[in-house]
Amino acid sequence: MKAVVCNEFGPVENLEYKDMPVPTLKKGQVLVKVEAAGINFPDGLLIQGLYQMKPPTPFVPGAEFSGVISELGQGVSHLNIGQRVIGLSMLNGFAEQVVVDATNVFPIPEQISFEEAAGLVTAHATAHYGLKQRANVKAGETVLVTGAAGGTGLAAVQIAKAMGAKVIAVCSTEEKLQVAKDNGADVLINYKDVDLKSQLKELTGGKGVDVVYECVGGETFGACARNMAWNGRLLVVGFACGVIPKFAVNLALVKGFSVIGVFWGAFTQHQPKDFIANMHELLTWYVKGYVKVVVDEVFPLVNAADAINKVLSRNVKGKVILKP
Repeated sequence: MKAVVCNEFGPVENLEYKDMPVPTLKKGQVLVKVEAAGINFPDGLLIQGLYQMKPPTPFVPGAEFSGVISELGQGVSHLNIGQRVIGLSMLNGFAEQVVVDATNVFPIPEQISFEEAAGLVTAHATAHYGLKQRANVKAGETVLVTGAAGGTGLAAVQIAKAMGAKVIAVCSTEEKLQVAKDNGADVLINYKDVDLKSQLKELTGGKGVDVVYECVGGETFGACARNMAWNGRLLVVGFACGVIPKFAVNLALVKGFSVIGVFWGAFTQHQPKDFIANMHELLTWYVKGYVKVVVDEVFPLVNAADAINKVLSRNVKGKVILKP
């Protein structure tokens, strides 16, 4: 089979598209013929050795995929050969075939395309976990989403609306803001054109924001931290600008808000039952039209480096998908 291989940590351009042996099944696993794989910002960091997880090299990156089950391992009885599924593998998804634990595979209905299904796992599941388990968003609260046109930012806009919140979208261009608006955002802020700190203070009448889903880092994080409501929750999701911010903890003391980490990968391992319940809820919301995957572009697997670099450039509206 063909796969995208990271032989050593370094530039994304160094990825190699090559023949690899078909992985061997173990007990409790399934073999999936990959029809599409989703790209996430951490994939690019992982390849460069900049992510918190550093797997032994060489490795095949790719954490989320969709496809068809082609073989069942011993003890797997709740899935069938030929079944359409989405899956989470942490690694090995950028390939024509992947082996994954059966507990991390979920059947998908016919009305969800493989391309959209491949983009549903990580971005939407991260936003869902962050807003539900970590922030405990209530209907009527205000949720601010930074990087609101990216994969997980756009998912957060949709999910916050599904939970009954008022959504403020923060993006860097008018085009991206339009995408956020089309997906349910109520208030739009172009942080390139205004002072974000002052704008948030004015918009909230000095009250501050109940929940911030913060994907960007740097100065954006600081502006949000200074505009939190009493009992607010500032969710630390990622640092797309490349700058990990320093936080003045006295702000949390004086303003009475919480800073909460959102690490979805660890959540799936520490709370597997909640993870499974979340995925079932997401799929239900998808069928009902509450959430959707916006596919920006589909690349052939051989052009994985170009696709990953597009995500790293933050020039994406929605999700980028690889197609074997």
